[in-house]
Amino acid sequence: MAIESPREHRHEEIERIVETKGDVTPTRDEADKYTVVGAAHRRTFADWLTPIGAHFVCHRNDIPAADADSWTVALTGDAEGSLTMADLQDYPTVAVAHTMECAGNGRGQHDPETGSVQWGFEAAGTAVWTGVPVSSVLRDHGIDAADGRWLTAVGGDPSDAEDVFARSIPLSKALDDCLLATEMNGQPLPREHGFPVRLIVPGWYGVNNVKWVDELRVMETMVREDSLDRPGKHDFWQQVSYRIHPEGVEPTVRETIETTDTWEQIEGAVDHPYTFDTNVMSVIGLPDGETPVTPRDDGTVEVRGVAWAGDDRVERVELSTDGGETWADAELFGPDYAGAWRLFRYDWPAEAGRHTLCSRATDERGRRQPARIGSPEEWRDALDDDAYPWNEGGFAANAFEPNAVTVEVENESPSTE
Repeated sequence: MAIESPREHRHEEIERIVETKGDVTPTRDEADKYTVVGAAHRRTFADWLTPIGAHFVCHRNDIPAADADSWTVALTGDAEGSLTMADLQDYPTVAVAHTMECAGNGRGQHDPETGSVQWGFEAAGTAVWTGVPVSSVLRDHGIDAADGRWLTAVGGDPSDAEDVFARSIPLSKALDDCLLATEMNGQPLPREHGFPVRLIVPGWYGVNNVKWVDELRVMETMVREDSLDRPGKHDFWQQVSYRIHPEGVEPTVRETIETTDTWEQIEGAVDHPYTFDTNVMSVIGLPDGETPVTPRDDGTVEVRGVAWAGDDRVERVELSTDGGETWADAELFGPDYAGAWRLFRYDWPAEAGRHTLCSRATDERGRRQPARIGSPEEWRDALDDDAYPWNEGGFAANAFEPNAVTVEVENESPSTE
């Protein structure tokens, strides 16, 4: 089964999306499989809300020819029933701010290179998603307690192989804050973002936010082979791909795990961790390094960016203007919602010359972004040397050095008369 084989319609999808959005750019994919575009400009990360036109896109199958009038979501497993899009309109809706980051963001920063899609830091964005709480739907169909179970969401995108795109999340998370979204930033959900309905899992990596949902299955375990009542390979995207492990290792298939905190898993709580909630991360948006900057009258340059930490709060952001040699605290400001990034700013007393700016964030548990990505030989030992473990899939990286920006500061020339 060639799950990662080239896809015929990928390039025409990318061309259409780039033309429609206007503020994204294609990202290199060695497998020639994925439809992938990311934010075209660093300055996108200087604002809290990411416009639809600058929000990244990543999917592996052709966008389905979905018709809202005929699309249904089957409720299976411990839940029974089905939902049309008209049925969803009968439920109250809520809006949730969610920072969505591709689990492969930063893959292109691994050395040696690994995986297919070579993201830098451009595969992240914050949007306001509007839809029906998953809890409202499930409770209306007899599911009102998690009881240690899992919810598996299945995408209706047609595969050119034999795989089914299915992802499992704890039912407790689904009942807590997840949505079946039909709008993005106040607009109808775009096709490339999952029209007509997408599962939104606030604070968790994008892979868990299944597009084009056509089945929700309440189960005792995570999805495994033969878990679903449909043909195809069911567990590839849960049990094989999007797992964090050294090169040449086949990840262990598990029915359940004790923690979905990705960093806890990386530290050793789970062999071959799964990518669930997002690791602490930050990106400088301005200055963007594209043009020289001139200090304001008070001699400072404002540095502004965003920081996020999945299910956890961002506790602190530090800023370095000398490539990480010294650090100063930045100020957190602006909207403060669970599962969404925070803005930060720092008034930098800038001197003329070239400077390397870095940001590093710390979450409420005291976990701070590491400096670099380790080597394949280090694996988890990299954590002891302020490094993120190099892994075969290139998943969940959050090192700060690769995201640094070089800025040229020019003193304003005195005026002459």
